[in-house]
Amino acid sequence: MDDAVNENGASRGGKDQLDLSLLMDVPLQVTVELGRARLTIENLLRLNQGSVVELNQLIGEPLNILVNNKLMAHGEAVVVKDKFAIRILDVVSPERRIESLR
Repeated sequence: MDDAVNENGASRGGKDQLDLSLLMDVPLQVTVELGRARLTIENLLRLNQGSVVELNQLIGEPLNILVNNKLMAHGEAVVVKDKFAIRILDVVSPERRIESLR
């Protein structure tokens, strides 16, 4: 069976699978959000080496994993060979990911 092409020009395999090979080398920005804080300009200007900024994230809470600034998953920080890494705990549902694009 020949590959069909949908209305967007994307090739579909014989088993109705979308051919994503053209997208595989597109770079994406992946960010892990440890937490957030709100500061006044006055407090921001007081920061110096050794200052501590309290974040809104609690110990043990899953960290947000963002792809191009959109929430895609939750994870936890781990150490692998003396480097920080992230273990994915759950992936946001496709419906929620699509909703966040609007």
